[in-house]
Amino acid sequence: MSPTTETLTAERILEATEEVLRRHGPAKATVVDVARALGVSHGSVYRHFRTKAALREAVTKRWLDRTSDALSSIAAEDGRDPAARLRDWLRGLFEAKRRKAGDDPELFATYSVLVGENGVAVGEHLADLTAQLTRIVEAGAEAGVFAVADPAATARALFHATSRFHDPCHAREWKRPEIEEEFEAVTGLLLRGLRA
Repeated sequence: MSPTTETLTAERILEATEEVLRRHGPAKATVVDVARALGVSHGSVYRHFRTKAALREAVTKRWLDRTSDALSSIAAEDGRDPAARLRDWLRGLFEAKRRKAGDDPELFATYSVLVGENGVAVGEHLADLTAQLTRIVEAGAEAGVFAVADPAATARALFHATSRFHDPCHAREWKRPEIEEEFEAVTGLLLRGLRA
């Protein structure tokens, strides 16, 4: 076993996969390309990820989890005003998605393809995001700040109502100068509608 193989981890493989995807795109990237980038055999990669599909799903999940992880701290701030937490969470989601689309458009396009392939990873991501929103809405209802009968249904509605600011199909719109004003208008309307 070579020293490179001994230190091979799933995380290193995912980092290399992301670079290979950035370089070659999802249609041309192969497990052999990932192994070559790591200086190992493709069998070494398959020991961590049984199939190419499993590797692609893991790298997609990792990419989606970056957004969920960044927002989880806002959702967990139980001592803060729920309306401020909700505004900050929605803003955080919008900024995270916009940053991904703007900072690395090639990788964003690649992940848009991968997300379409990986329904399980996407479903888990959406469930995590709506669970975070539900936590904020529940806190608002308990504090008497939000007038809601069903926090989970309200959280789903908020997520859908703001999809223009986080769904990748709207990424082209996020560069428009008026998008900030539109985000503030939608967020303000939603918050006023939730007020007790």
